[in-house]
Amino acid sequence: MVVISSVTCITGISSLLAGIVTVCIPAMARDVHLDGNLLLWPASVYALTCGCTLLLSGAMADLYGARTLYLMGCFLQSVFTLACGLANTGIQLIMFRAFAGIAISMCLPSAVSIITHAFPTGKRRNIAFASMGGGQPIGFSVGLSVGGVFTDTIGWRWGFHIAAIINTIIFLIALKWLPGIGKRDPVTWHRFRTEVDWVGAFLASAFLSMVSYVLAAITDSTQDIKKPENIALLAISAVLIGGFVAWVEKQERLGKPAIIPNSLWKNRSFTSICISVFMVWGAFNATEQLSSFYFQYVQRLTAIDTSVRFLPAPVGGVLANIVAGLVVHRVRADLAILIAVALACLSPLLMAIADPAWSYWICVFWAMFMNAIGADTLFTISNLLITSLFPAKKQAVAGGVYNAIAQIGKSVGLASSGAIASAVTARSNFADKESPMALLEGYRASFWYCFALYGATLFVTVLGLRKIGKVGVKKE
Repeated sequence: MVVISSVTCITGISSLLAGIVTVCIPAMARDVHLDGNLLLWPASVYALTCGCTLLLSGAMADLYGARTLYLMGCFLQSVFTLACGLANTGIQLIMFRAFAGIAISMCLPSAVSIITHAFPTGKRRNIAFASMGGGQPIGFSVGLSVGGVFTDTIGWRWGFHIAAIINTIIFLIALKWLPGIGKRDPVTWHRFRTEVDWVGAFLASAFLSMVSYVLAAITDSTQDIKKPENIALLAISAVLIGGFVAWVEKQERLGKPAIIPNSLWKNRSFTSICISVFMVWGAFNATEQLSSFYFQYVQRLTAIDTSVRFLPAPVGGVLANIVAGLVVHRVRADLAILIAVALACLSPLLMAIADPAWSYWICVFWAMFMNAIGADTLFTISNLLITSLFPAKKQAVAGGVYNAIAQIGKSVGLASSGAIASAVTARSNFADKESPMALLEGYRASFWYCFALYGATLFVTVLGLRKIGKVGVKKE
C-alpha cells in the first residue's frame, strides 16, 4: 500500500503543480515581472529538463537502486517546489522549475521499477500502474481546478508551499516504509562502465534537450525557427539522433548494453504504443492548456471561475483509472485503447465547435470530463507492455523510455498547438489580434489539431495493436 500511495502522490504532486502553473501564469508573471516572451517557460522548462534526463535517471536507478534514486528525487522535489513559491524574479522561477523537472525525472523511472519489483504480473501490478497513471492527468486537472482558487484568495505561492509540505510528508513516509528491491551488488567501476549504456543515454538526452528547447522557443512564433541558434540546434540534434542509432546498433551487435535496442523498434506493438503515447500525451496537454486560455482570454473568466470549469476532469480521470486497473487484464488492450481514445477525442472536438455564449453544460462540461480518459487508460496499458519487453534489471530504463516519450509528446503538443493558434490568429480578419474573437479562431484551429492527433492514434491502434491481445495477465 505504501508503494502505490507514494508513487501516486509524488507523480500527482508534480502534475498538480503543472496545472497550477497553467492557470496561475498570468498572476505569476505579474508578481515576478516575467517578460511576455518568457510567459510559457515556467511550464515548458519543466517538461524540457524532465524529458531530457529521464533515460539517464532510469540508467542510474537500475545501477544504484530504484529506491535510492526515488528518495533523492522526492527530497529534491520538495526543495525546489518550496523554492518556486519563494521566487522573487522571473529568472529564479524558471530556474527552480527547471531543477524541479530534473527531480521528478529521478522519481518517474524509479517508480516504474519499484512497482514491477514489488508486484508480480497480474491484477495488483495493473492497479498499481493505473494508480500511478492516474496521478499525472488527475493531478494536472486538480491543479487546474485549485490554481484559480489560490490566485484569487491566498495567492499562487501557497500552491507551491502546500505542495512542498505534502511532498515532504510523503518523502518521510517513503524513507521509513518504502521497501527495498532485494539485495544489490556493490557498484564497482567495472559495473559502472559495463552494465549501463552511458554513451547512448547521453546521446539520447542531448537530442531530447535540444529538440525540446527549440520546440519551446518557437511556441509563440513559428518564425523563430529561422533564428541561427535554433537552426544550429536542430542540425546538431539531427547528428545526435543519427549517432544514437548507429551507436546502439553497434552495442547490440557486440552483445553490449544498449539503452534502447534498435531491435525493439521492429516489434510492431512496441513501436505502435510509443507513437500512441506520443500523440495522446501531446493532445491531452495541449487541450488542457488551450481550454485554460479559452476560458480566460475568450470568455474573460477569472482564475477561480476557470478552475471551477476544470472540476469534471479529475472525476473522469479517476473513473478511467478505476476501470483500467480492474479490467485491463480481461479485455484486449487494443479494444480498451480504442474506446478510451475515442471518448477522449470528443474533448477537443466539443471545444472546437463550442460557442463562447453557450451554456457550460452543452459542450465544455463533457469536454473537460472526457479529456483525461485516453491518457489515463493508455498509461496503464503502455507501461505494462513496455516493462514486459525489458529485462528485470532494466525496469527503470523501461520507465524512462515511456516517460521520455510522454514528455517529448507533451512538448511537441504544446509547441505545435501554440504555434498553430498564433499563426491562425495572426492571419485572422480581425484588426485587433488580441480580441477574444481573433484568439478564438486560433484556439479553434488548435482544438481541431488535437482532435486530429487523437484520430491518428485510433488509426495507429487499429493497424499496429490489433494482435496485442491482453496485457497484465498473471503468468501461471
